[in-house]
Amino acid sequence: MDTIGHYINGQAIGAGAGERSAPTFTPATGEQIGTVLLASAARVDEAVRAAAAALPAWAATPALSRARIMFRFKELLDRNLDRLAVLITREHGKTVEDAKGELIRGLEVVEFACGIPHLLKGEFSDQVGRGIDVFSQRHPVGVCAGITPFNFPAMVPMWMFPVAIACGNTFVLKPSEKDPSTALVLAELLAEAGLPKGVFNVVNGDKEAVDALLTHPKVAAVSFVGSTAVGEYVYRTACAHGKRAQALCGAKNHLVVMPDADLDKTVDALMGAGYGSAGERCMAVSVAVAVGGIGDALMEKLEPRVRALKVGPGTDPDSEMGPLITREHLAKVSGYVDLGVTEGAKLVVDGRGLKLQGHENGYYIGGCLFDDVTPDMRIYKEEIFGPVLSVVRVPAFDDALKLVNEHEYGNGTAIFTRDGDTARAFDYGVQAGMVGINVPIPVPVAFHSFGGWKRSIFGDRNVYGMEGVGFYTRVKTTTARWPNGQRGGAEFVMPVMS
Repeated sequence: MDTIGHYINGQAIGAGAGERSAPTFTPATGEQIGTVLLASAARVDEAVRAAAAALPAWAATPALSRARIMFRFKELLDRNLDRLAVLITREHGKTVEDAKGELIRGLEVVEFACGIPHLLKGEFSDQVGRGIDVFSQRHPVGVCAGITPFNFPAMVPMWMFPVAIACGNTFVLKPSEKDPSTALVLAELLAEAGLPKGVFNVVNGDKEAVDALLTHPKVAAVSFVGSTAVGEYVYRTACAHGKRAQALCGAKNHLVVMPDADLDKTVDALMGAGYGSAGERCMAVSVAVAVGGIGDALMEKLEPRVRALKVGPGTDPDSEMGPLITREHLAKVSGYVDLGVTEGAKLVVDGRGLKLQGHENGYYIGGCLFDDVTPDMRIYKEEIFGPVLSVVRVPAFDDALKLVNEHEYGNGTAIFTRDGDTARAFDYGVQAGMVGINVPIPVPVAFHSFGGWKRSIFGDRNVYGMEGVGFYTRVKTTTARWPNGQRGGAEFVMPVMS
């Protein structure tokens, strides 16, 4: 079995005195495959101090030199794509092809960070007053921390650290302890690309490690992706300790199906967006809103597709959906299906109790499909984070828009329609951070930014893109005048340019 430790100051670090550990499992079979060390506050302090020691030299490194390291890192990621995908599948359970997709979306942010010399260019205004120029510069904020979830062990960390590091910061990553190995491989590849020691560090751990990062006096900024309950705690604790913070949190993403939608394309979209990665995506579609009389036709096409969903180990090329991440999460998702039945929703397809030959102890559940779900039900209100799709029927477009807007989450949403007026009205009026028009999972490309509204985010900056550059830098503005030999005497009023 593997023992998964930490990566600090350019070295793999094993167990320290009194350091706890936890088992890691492969979801496909339920077998223990390793042990992950859980960092103590002292271990976190060691990583933060390494990052702080590396900061002055790295911040002073020319942006072009930092970009060249990002270019080499991108090349190494390309070369190791298959290796990383298999590792993700082993610890998370998603299919290998899905893992490759995750890596490519993370790679796009690395590509964006390769342009950092241009992205960090400041502004300049000459002659704002006689002989006076004004210019601005973007400086790194300092030591940054990232706390990332289990569902994207490569992509979500790469939403954070490439931009942070390219901007001249140093970084401490605390990945999920459920699938921790990918982060260590990323650290090795960064070192191979030429990143100096201490610029990127990894501490595996649980709440003790998180709290140590949130309260450490040398940590300047914290990025988080995960559940709303934890995200709000992370955001408020970090802010209370004087840190810049962003927390991207829970979701309940609606896909509105208008009567004029192409149903075949809509069902294809719902299958991928609702059941891909076993629904363990913050941008997964978990609610289909059938508008007008489209509900019966939608269910007629959707039900057989869900029943035919191919569930199996992620290494099987025929699998469309792998297992859930842990036995505990399987019980939680199954419990929500139980709850939906109790609440009176119509369970059209029941994926509970799925057992696969040779993988009887794996964490599998089949696709689940509810009809006649109403907004007062908990299966509608709460994030399930599993392969459970709820269909809600409403009479008209305005009812669908109101339904989306009244939900406490506002991460992403989509509408499927052939009508431009309807699509434009939805895009303008919907209260969500990311909108898809005939696109089911509208995760922005790397040169835009990812982030929701309402209780799907805490903090005022989104992740990656120019929002990420803004989060990981602070602006210095200089007003300069050089002596010209003339003396004008002291001025005691508010300076006014003339």
